Amino acid sequence: MTWFVVYTLPQQEEVAARHLIRQGFDVYLPRYEKSVRHARKSSKVMRPLFPRYLFVSIDLDTQRWRSVNGTVGVKNIVSFGDKPAAVPEGVVEEIQARETENGAVRLEEVYPFKEGDRLEFVSGPFRDHVAVFLGKASEQDKVHVLLSLLGRETRLAVSYNSVVSCA
Repeated sequence: MTWFVVYTLPQQEEVAARHLIRQGFDVYLPRYEKSVRHARKSSKVMRPLFPRYLFVSIDLDTQRWRSVNGTVGVKNIVSFGDKPAAVPEGVVEEIQARETENGAVRLEEVYPFKEGDRLEFVSGPFRDHVAVFLGKASEQDKVHVLLSLLGRETRLAVSYNSVVSCA
């Protein structure tokens, strides 16, 4: 059995997975835990690791793989020409090995900054200002910095992409 990638309709990953399982396919939909805020409440929800994609294990010699394209929630199986494109061996297993006990894939965010590093804004309203790195923010792709403005220090959560290390 080899793993292949299925491209789903928008926000239909779980629907497609359910229907593929009913057809007898082995399906893997990797998910991660995301913190969301709504009405002043924070909660954690499971989201697809690769939005609009999931993995399906197929034996091309014995299973009717073309039926995948007609499955509810599926746009198509990712192919090169008329043959489905196989996922390199070990990729799906590596993702599965990173799952926690609740089924979420562990995402290790590594930042090149250390606490106390000086960072320069390269975009946004604080462009060319210097701040001090405090740590990762709870929001995805954000970091906490300490910025001195008008004689006052202000803690901000800013996009990771808007700052670079001062060398």
